[in-house]
Amino acid sequence: MRIIVFSDTHGNISAARQIFDLNKHICDHFIFLGDGLKELEVMKEIYTDKHIYCVSGNCDEPVIPSTDVIEIFKTKILLAHGHDLDVKNSYDTLISLAKESNAQIALYGHTHCRYYKYKNGLHILNPGSASQPKDDLPPSYAFIDLSPYGTSCALVDL
Repeated sequence: MRIIVFSDTHGNISAARQIFDLNKHICDHFIFLGDGLKELEVMKEIYTDKHIYCVSGNCDEPVIPSTDVIEIFKTKILLAHGHDLDVKNSYDTLISLAKESNAQIALYGHTHCRYYKYKNGLHILNPGSASQPKDDLPPSYAFIDLSPYGTSCALVDL
């Protein structure tokens, strides 16, 4: 089962729309990690048949929490924008929160830089920014594939 993960659209509705359009036939689960909740609300209206999970970012109105734990296909996933977890300086708080939550995957945004690492049984993933990357790479998103054989993650240029 595939899950699409994206973050930091910052008002760029066409970036959000492109991610959904590219993946609408192969995926029913989308995770948004904040800083663009207004465009995500539009996507929820268009894609009513999709499961869409999200947290708020530091540039969003704080109408929902900035962290959450969800379970998809018996896999616990920590969602975090990351600004309140100091992810620009360290992953320690993110990893600690993931372990406390018994999560197998920790997702975060905020830095606008792609990142993926598997360490000590935990997948740590930042999909980068879908509209304003800060790592000299194209805008991006990510996917997670969950199967009986394991979990795989990949970063994708938008």
